[in-house]
Amino acid sequence: TGSSAHLAEVGIELLPSEERDIGSEEIARRVRETLGEIAGPESITFRSSLFSAGNDIEIQLSSKSFDQLLQAVERLQAEIGNYPGTSDIQNSFQEGKVEMKLDLKARARTLGLTLTDLGRQVRQGFYGDQALRVQRGRDDVRVMVRYPEEERRSLTDIEGMRIRTPDGTEVPFSEVAEVSIGRGYANIRRADGHRVVSVSADVDDKTANAGEINTDLGDRFLPILQQDYPGLSFSYEGQERERQDSFDSLGRGFLIAMFVIYALLAVPFRSYTQPLVVMLAIPFGMVGAVWGHVVMGLDLALLSMFGIVALSGVVVNDSLVLLTFYNKLLDDGMDRRGALVEAGKQRFRAILLTSLTTFFGLLPMILERSVQAQFLIPMAVSLGFGILFATAIILIGVPVTMLILGDLLEFYGFRERQEEEDAGEGAMTAPTAAG
Repeated sequence: TGSSAHLAEVGIELLPSEERDIGSEEIARRVRETLGEIAGPESITFRSSLFSAGNDIEIQLSSKSFDQLLQAVERLQAEIGNYPGTSDIQNSFQEGKVEMKLDLKARARTLGLTLTDLGRQVRQGFYGDQALRVQRGRDDVRVMVRYPEEERRSLTDIEGMRIRTPDGTEVPFSEVAEVSIGRGYANIRRADGHRVVSVSADVDDKTANAGEINTDLGDRFLPILQQDYPGLSFSYEGQERERQDSFDSLGRGFLIAMFVIYALLAVPFRSYTQPLVVMLAIPFGMVGAVWGHVVMGLDLALLSMFGIVALSGVVVNDSLVLLTFYNKLLDDGMDRRGALVEAGKQRFRAILLTSLTTFFGLLPMILERSVQAQFLIPMAVSLGFGILFATAIILIGVPVTMLILGDLLEFYGFRERQEEEDAGEGAMTAPTAAG
């Protein structure tokens, strides 16, 4: 492909997803099974997604000893292959081209020879050294001086050549150096000064879960490798690394959002406890989001987490409507229990319709099957089902929580203070809601 003559790519163009009843992952799996083992290629990779954050499984191993590192890589590849649903297991180490490896003997150093001197003289004898450069019209002719062809065909020819020392004397090659045939490295990857090799694999989502496999490897197998090969370290790359980084950033943002929501509610409510009751709907909304993924047959993805964070700012609206009306009734002189019952009656329709209209507004996106919508469906499921589940809990849980909170404060002698908080001057005006 392109300038890489050693690479080949075969593409299969599919019908739009809404016009076929089989997914691209299933097609890739069947092609892989049909082809089976192919002799010759160093590696074969199947891709069925246009966008990817990396390999499903990618673990980077690092060690000071390269031989131990390669042994650990082989064992890790074999272990990954034991998990059902894994395929395309490969590592990032690639052997380079065949080359001659020169090593100096101890005598060479006493004569003042260095490996650079040795390599330069061998190159001049076998590859050639430019002795003359002639311009012939538009052509640039270079005259190279080197050994005759019959004297540069084998290792014996190298061992028989003579090496010139810095003082001008010549010594046989075999007396100052050794030569062997081996393979070089196509690339050398390092991290913190140590050689690293990555082991990667794809996972069939219908058979196994990549996150569970990564966790099991990290908890069970990789510590065994570290015991068997002292100095070995590992780190997660690919999708797992992206997932961890995203979750860390999302967690920090979620905590900041919770603090801001609490502050915005505490100021108009003039209470430290009522904002907590309002925010009680957030964890129930999260439970609803998880059950929504179960109902729709979806896995929790990064966009699902984005939807849950967004849900935290939306799901408090119903609690806000209920408690604002409750505070208004307290201002009118109604007792606590009566105010909660009346607020539930009066605001039931508004809360229910607000949640239902939000859910049905998201329903077309949840049921959409086009490729363009697949990325947003997990977020819509988190929002829609989270709001539905939290609404049922809010209508029952918020009044019960307020009653329990009032009884606790009264028991500990804080009734008057709580009443001042609940019926404080400047209580919020109920926001406009459907119904």
